[in-house]
Amino acid sequence: MCLAIPARVVELAADDQAVVDLGGVRKQISLALVDGVVPGDYVIVHVGYALSRLDPEEAEATLALFREAGELLQPGSAA
Repeated sequence: MCLAIPARVVELAADDQAVVDLGGVRKQISLALVDGVVPGDYVIVHVGYALSRLDPEEAEATLALFREAGELLQPGSAA
């Protein structure tokens, strides 16, 4: 199974690179496939590449679903 995750761009770097925030973890990714990205944008990240820009509301809703799913997997949860 492949999973693409929304991430917020925190800084741009040289050579079509950017640093994104993935739930508190910062990771350098490639922006080679997406034009016009600026810090603060959300992008969909898969295997180290931004695949597309994402509306902030949609990104936050998706991240909330990931958090909820993670909570359901915790020991003792009522799943």
